[in-house]
Amino acid sequence: MKENGTLINAPKTYQGFELGPIRPPSEADSLLLRITRNCPWNKCKFCGLYKGKKFSIRPVDHVIKDIDTIRRYIDKIVELKTQTGGYSVQDLVAFHHEQDEDEPMVFHSALNWFQGGMKSIFLQDANTLVIKPDNLVKILSHIRQSFPQVERITSYARSHSIARIRDEDLSRIAEAGLNRIHIGLESASDEVLDFIKKGVDKETHIFAGQKVKRAGIELSEYYMPGLGGAQYSEVSALDTADAMNQINPDFIRIRTLAIPAYTELFQDYQSGAFQKIGDAQMAAELLLFIENLNGITSTIKSDHILNLFQEVDGSLPEEKAQLMAPIQTFFAMSPTDQMLYLVGRRTGIFSQISQMQNRSQRQHVEQYCEANQITPDNVEQFTAEVMKRFI
Repeated sequence: MKENGTLINAPKTYQGFELGPIRPPSEADSLLLRITRNCPWNKCKFCGLYKGKKFSIRPVDHVIKDIDTIRRYIDKIVELKTQTGGYSVQDLVAFHHEQDEDEPMVFHSALNWFQGGMKSIFLQDANTLVIKPDNLVKILSHIRQSFPQVERITSYARSHSIARIRDEDLSRIAEAGLNRIHIGLESASDEVLDFIKKGVDKETHIFAGQKVKRAGIELSEYYMPGLGGAQYSEVSALDTADAMNQINPDFIRIRTLAIPAYTELFQDYQSGAFQKIGDAQMAAELLLFIENLNGITSTIKSDHILNLFQEVDGSLPEEKAQLMAPIQTFFAMSPTDQMLYLVGRRTGIFSQISQMQNRSQRQHVEQYCEANQITPDNVEQFTAEVMKRFI
């Protein structure tokens, strides 16, 4: 199987239980099941996570073996809890050492999932929907048989991959149990999408999003303020809002741009081909984006540490004014207060803008700025350096 000329294959020998490198923050309590390895596209300029790594699809029987192994560990945890009214780490470690597999990831995955309530599963890596529909249905059916209590099964997907799936196949996948898809829309500006090598255009983003909704699958679309740089910041906000208005996703998730040093976009930034915008400009772009969301019932989530305003979290249309309020408050501040908020937020002293009114926290930030010689003129350089810790 190929996607965009990339040969997709996998080792035939079972290599043990596997975990991929990432998951959405909303899947913190989910069991992670690796269906594919790495990314079949792997060309986006802003992402360096899978660079130099070959994409492959794990054989279905390997994934099923992972599921069965987790089931065995869960059964033992339940047995220990039933027998003793609880369970000790020592008991679980002893059970783990009795198994034939030398797979510490299984032990930790099963225990963490059990402690989290065993309600959700996330299928890794970057694009599970690239595999054959029949194979995905087989995996989903085995999950449902093995863990009937699971309420949500989620996967990342690319718009390009979704667009290629027949409607009837996507419906079969939904019926088998996949009930949430995360799509990295990032921007719906064709200029931006072309520049960052996203491999998709605005029309395909809209088509794919609408297809997911028609299949009855819950949809999360990601928007990345700052991805258009100084040149396309405004057009990216407006085009992305227009696409969201046509898709009406269940969730719009904010992911502020950060540029790791090992990405192609960082090279563009260093050469001057990409003009990065600062926190204040990103805030302006985010406000413009929200202002132009109309006629939809999406919930906006700002659930990532890179985001400047965590409290931009609520449902449209009824909470639109509430969503914009923190950003408007920021722009109503004096340059000095804006500096204090940026420093406080990026250092973790503030988690939301209302904490500027807390005298103790404010004094802490003031002292920090004085000690580090931070001023309104150099605050953007400071926050850019701090952001590198979270990339």
